[in-house]
Amino acid sequence: MSLTTQQLIDRALDLISRIECRFFPQDRVLDWESFIAFRWRSTHLSHSGYLEPISNTHSIQLKHLCGVDSQKQRLIQNTRQFISGLPANNVLLWGSRGTGKSSLVKAILNKFAYQGLRLIEVDKHELIHLPDIIAQVIQRPEYFILFCDDLSFEADDPGYKSLKVVLDGSISTAPKNVLVYATSNRRHLLPEYELENQQTQLINNEIHHGEAVEEKIALSDRFGLWLSFYPINQQGYLDIIHTWLQYHEIGPELWEEADKAALQWALARGSRSGRTAWQFAQDFTGSQKLKNKFR
Repeated sequence: MSLTTQQLIDRALDLISRIECRFFPQDRVLDWESFIAFRWRSTHLSHSGYLEPISNTHSIQLKHLCGVDSQKQRLIQNTRQFISGLPANNVLLWGSRGTGKSSLVKAILNKFAYQGLRLIEVDKHELIHLPDIIAQVIQRPEYFILFCDDLSFEADDPGYKSLKVVLDGSISTAPKNVLVYATSNRRHLLPEYELENQQTQLINNEIHHGEAVEEKIALSDRFGLWLSFYPINQQGYLDIIHTWLQYHEIGPELWEEADKAALQWALARGSRSGRTAWQFAQDFTGSQKLKNKFR
């Protein structure tokens, strides 16, 4: 006897439900004491997901980050207020690529993890699940940073509105144990076009943006604290390299050789940033230790 269309649909839905229960249990108990970082995973089988503990979190410390002292102090202060149960702001870290935005957030987690700070990494495509994530942690005693790395939107991105609600609250107040820390290369998180800027008007010596620009500014304005990151100069680039060489136990007697090689490295890459400095330090350290190993 052949199955009807509805019966086939019912069987398919039952199969999906069984698979989700097997591989994506929704009632899993999370070990909030043993893990300090989590990642939201969408099941893709239904419009839900789960928090996955991250066992190998980055070990970077604040002392390893050079050239961002003012940004570092502002973020430390804001986070300290947050975990003390005091008013604190959502933070947008924006600016040039490779300047330490993401590393600073990871280092902040390591500094305050033992005081109850936890981090949940949320990909921009998963931002529509923010209400589900918050529902899982709002009653917890820990303090949670929702970390959105390399955040940017297109005009019709579905996660755009979800983030706006979390940042500004809806009919309910924003949770006191949740903040959003986001990094982006774009100050306003959305692409900006020349045509939109042409709609800007000067009225009584005041600048009035067009509606499209105002909408884009509105999202970034919901972050109470902006931290700006700029390209570094040559000396700053070398200072970062020296810090990482010290970290890898490469002595000052090799720094002059390293400086010359580092400048050539940056020239070949067309980039002089914290990320480029880290990558050079990795290469230089590895090559030096390999030479020593086979002497």
